[in-house]
Amino acid sequence: MPHKKSFLDPPKILVLGFAVIILFGALLLTLPASTTNGQGLSFLNAIFTATSATCVTGLVVVDTGTTFTMLGQLIILSLIQIGGLGFMTFATLFAFLLGKRISLKERILLQESLNNLSMEGIVRLARRILIFTAVIETAGAVPLAIRFSLDMPIGKAIYFGIFHSISNFNNAGFDLMGEFHSLTSYVDDPTVTLTVCMLITLGGIGFIVMNEVFEFRRSKRLSLHTKVVLMTSLFLLVVGTIGIFFLELSNEKTLKPLSLSGKVLGSLFQSVTARTAGANTLNIGDLWHSSLLLIIILMFIGASPGSTGGGIKTTTFTTLIGAVWSQIRGKEDVIFYRQRIVYETIYKALTVTISGLFLVMITTFLLTITESGKDFLMILFEATSAFATVGLSMGLTPELSAVGKGLIIFTMFAGRVGPLTIAFAVTMRRNPDAFRYPKGKIMIG
Repeated sequence: MPHKKSFLDPPKILVLGFAVIILFGALLLTLPASTTNGQGLSFLNAIFTATSATCVTGLVVVDTGTTFTMLGQLIILSLIQIGGLGFMTFATLFAFLLGKRISLKERILLQESLNNLSMEGIVRLARRILIFTAVIETAGAVPLAIRFSLDMPIGKAIYFGIFHSISNFNNAGFDLMGEFHSLTSYVDDPTVTLTVCMLITLGGIGFIVMNEVFEFRRSKRLSLHTKVVLMTSLFLLVVGTIGIFFLELSNEKTLKPLSLSGKVLGSLFQSVTARTAGANTLNIGDLWHSSLLLIIILMFIGASPGSTGGGIKTTTFTTLIGAVWSQIRGKEDVIFYRQRIVYETIYKALTVTISGLFLVMITTFLLTITESGKDFLMILFEATSAFATVGLSMGLTPELSAVGKGLIIFTMFAGRVGPLTIAFAVTMRRNPDAFRYPKGKIMIG
């Protein structure tokens, strides 16, 4: 009986749920009707694409716009939407539609899926998430469709507007522009750039934060979590934009040929999209190494908890910085907005960060073996992009070997469901220690 309970733990159900969705999506992408050549994708490429879509990454081994039929593109779009919001959110939606009561077990799964601190009001939050998603994706699709209608037939423009709105709100980064060009032809277009930036940012701050901001007029208060997320997100956005602007200012292949407004828009977009979105308006392979390293750091930090994005998360980053700063100042506690961060949170932040670093380093090491001859920075960039479910690429993904594709598939999956969730899913339920050892001291630094 204990083994059965362990098997049905929420983390394990979430891992298995994502795996089943990926497998089902991959099988659909192997159908002849899914691709323009009428042969379907190979199973390996189908698994890679389905994993990238469900884990809202955006790394692709084949060009989405030219390889897939509308059916194939809609399959990918469905996987993006399910993966971005979480399959438990969709299960809750169907329960609403059927008038079914949400059980305690389903509420616990929802809490785990949304990474919420409390189960209180979790069903109401899930319902509001669906409303937020519909409103925001519609608000993004309309201006994109209007802008695209200047370059293509109106029907195609509407379809492109809907696809790119859903893809970018869920921080997936899949595009239909063709030939792996992403949104580079709109680098200095304010409508496309600002709309997509808005979608990525809203998708990346997390639904818990979005809900608190929505209720602020009534409650007149924001939680510590929301304050930290908003503060850190703004800080990373400004640092990323300014950094890319000045680093790329003299680059003939990126910002230098653009007008001042184009330079600002291009820098802003790459700063925003590095936070797990995957679309790009500048050719990533043409960026200076200094800019690529800055983007790697932004990718690793990623979005915020309970969002459609990946990475170690903004709150993890800020918690660790706070802990380091407290130690430097000789303070015992980490204080944010006159509130003390408990040690359990600091340990968890450290565990998540070390787990992420370990996964990126192992993936990078193995890729240097399987993809021998490739530039090291390109491999590190790809591994970080996969872990943080970003989707930005320097062009390595389409050239990956079969083993390399397998490594990236695992890294994307682990990055989406979380290293900690996987660790908890494959181990027995943790029991409290029966006794504690005496304290020991070691030298640090």
